[in-house]
Amino acid sequence: MAAKDTKEVTFAWEGTDKKGKRVKGEMKASGEAFVKATLRRQGVNVLKVKKQSGIRTGGKINDKDVTLFTRQLATMMKAGVPLLQAFDIVGKGHSKPAVSQLLADIKADVETGSSLSQAFRKYPLYFDNLFCNLVGAGEQAGILDALLDRLATYKEKIQAIKSKIKSALFYPVSIIVVAFIITAVIMIFVIPAFKELFSSFGADLPAPTVIVMNISDFFVDYWYAIFISIFGSLWFFFYTWKRSEKMQSSMDRLLLKIPVFGELIRKATVARFARTLSTMFAAGVPLVEALDSVAGASGNRVYFDATKQVQSEISTGASLTVAMQNTEVFPNMVLQMVAIGEESGALDSMLSKVADFYEGEVDDAVEGLSSLMEPIIMVVLGTLIGGLVIAMYLPIFKMGQVV
Repeated sequence: MAAKDTKEVTFAWEGTDKKGKRVKGEMKASGEAFVKATLRRQGVNVLKVKKQSGIRTGGKINDKDVTLFTRQLATMMKAGVPLLQAFDIVGKGHSKPAVSQLLADIKADVETGSSLSQAFRKYPLYFDNLFCNLVGAGEQAGILDALLDRLATYKEKIQAIKSKIKSALFYPVSIIVVAFIITAVIMIFVIPAFKELFSSFGADLPAPTVIVMNISDFFVDYWYAIFISIFGSLWFFFYTWKRSEKMQSSMDRLLLKIPVFGELIRKATVARFARTLSTMFAAGVPLVEALDSVAGASGNRVYFDATKQVQSEISTGASLTVAMQNTEVFPNMVLQMVAIGEESGALDSMLSKVADFYEGEVDDAVEGLSSLMEPIIMVVLGTLIGGLVIAMYLPIFKMGQVV
C-alpha cells in the first residue's frame, strides 16, 4: 500500500541505445533508481537522469491543444500506427514544449504498464471524466481507434460551438470597454479644459453642459475610486462565481433569461448536452454512468442540476424521456426526438440529430446577432460621445447667437 501511495515525479534522462545512438526523454517515476532500471530493461545505457521541476513550462496547454492531439492520435491509429509511436510523432511535432512534455509523461506511464485511460486520468486538468471514460470503453472493446475518432469529432464540435458563443459576446463587451475608456478620458482630460474656457463667459451655462461638467468633476476627484471599484467588483464577482455553487446557479438562471443572449446560451447548452450524451451512449457507456459526464460538460448550472435529476430518476426506473420532461428545461422537440430514439432503439442517432439541429441554430443566431449588434452599438456610441460633444459646444453656439 505504501508503494502505491508514493508520489511520482518527472525525470529527464539521457543515454545511448543498443546501436550507440544518443537518445533522451522524460519519464514519471517514484525515484531515480526506478527510471534507470526501466531504461536498462528497454536496452538503454543510461548516462544522466535529472529530476524535473513540478512547473510545466513552454506555454499553457488549452482545450484546443487537447482537441488537436486527439484528432492526430485518432488519425494515426486508424492508419495503423502503433500507440507509442503515435505519441512520439505527435509529441515531437508539436510547437508547444508543454504539450510535448505532457505526451512524453503519458507515453512513459503507458510504457510502464498503465492503460491509456489510467494514464490520462493522472492529468484531470486536461482530460476530463468524459474523455477518460470513452478511452477506457474503447480499450475494453478493442475499438480504441474508432472511439478516439468519435471523441475527436465531439471535441471539435464542442470547440466550434464555444468559439461561436465567445465571438458573439466578445464584440459587444469589447465595444463597451472601449466606450468606457473613451468616456473616462473625455471626462478627466477634455472637459476640464472646456470648463476653464467657460468660466470666463460670465453667463449661465445650458443645463446639459452643467450636468456633464458636474460628472466630469466627480471623475476628476474620484477617478481612482471609480477604477478600483469597477475592477474590484469584477474580480470579486468572478472569484465568487467560481467558488460559490449558489451564485453559479443564480447567475446561470439569470443568463438564460437575458433577451436574445439567453436563448443563444440555452440552444448551445442543449446542443452540448445532446452531443455529449450521444457520444457516450454510442460508445457503450451505461446511461446512468454517462449522465455523470454529461452533467459536467453541460456548462450551465441549471442543466447540471437537471441532468443530475434525470440521472436520479433513471436509476429508480424512469425512462429518459419522462425524466427529462420532469425537469421542465428541455424543449418539446428534444423530448420528442428522445422518445422516438428510445422506442426505435436508436437513441444515439436521434441525440446526434438534435445536436446537429441546435448547433445549426446557434450558427444562425450568432450570424443574426452579429448583424444586429453593429447598428445598435453604433447608435449607442454615437449617442454617448455625440451627446458629450454637443453638451460642451452648446455654450459656444449660444455665445455665437448672442454676438
